[in-house]
Amino acid sequence: MNDIRFKQAQHLVEKASTRIDGNAKLKVPQDGHIDVKKFENLFKELISAEDFLYSSLPTHDLSKEEAEEFIKSLISARDNIDSILADFKVIDKQEEKVDLGELTENVLFITSKNNFKKSLKKLGIDVQRILVASVPLDVEDMKEINPKIPEAALKGIKTKVEHIHNDINRKKQSLNPEKIIILAEDDINGQLLGKRAEEHYDAIVHLNNNLKDFTEIDIIEIIENS
Repeated sequence: MNDIRFKQAQHLVEKASTRIDGNAKLKVPQDGHIDVKKFENLFKELISAEDFLYSSLPTHDLSKEEAEEFIKSLISARDNIDSILADFKVIDKQEEKVDLGELTENVLFITSKNNFKKSLKKLGIDVQRILVASVPLDVEDMKEINPKIPEAALKGIKTKVEHIHNDINRKKQSLNPEKIIILAEDDINGQLLGKRAEEHYDAIVHLNNNLKDFTEIDIIEIIENS
């Protein structure tokens, strides 16, 4: 298992261990709202854990790496259960601070706008791991974005495209990221950026029109699901 997946599993185990409280008591349920997404995620994690029952037949023995994945699914399911219980006041909500700088230390983010870069920086992500691609990764894509663009203007854009590719390759050499994640708006610019990044760098693409409002939880979910 690669380092980022190991750190995710390790983070979940450490988080779970800090919540063990022998004196904790369940409270009387109060009125509340069922968060369907949490409920669905709960079952997805349990199904993921159930797979190990069949893959480990006939002994049900797991290797260290398999055990980490198995326990990660169970703890993730437990997190969803705890969150649902907290929604109905059965248990108190658990407030925690995640170090996104540490969690993303093996990731290179490529985004399409400087204000998205600022938002990621405010969340605690190392600015050295955030790169802004202000133009497409293929000069021909500019014709799709702006069919009326003059040929003369494409020459200057071609130079910018080359600079961005050089910047990405320098980041890859200096940071050696295990993942490259594209964070851009779900428009033609973001779609073309994601398409070319997949082709050139095997990047993981996440398009969203509310990137400026992203929270720690949003980033964690992207990393854990990629």
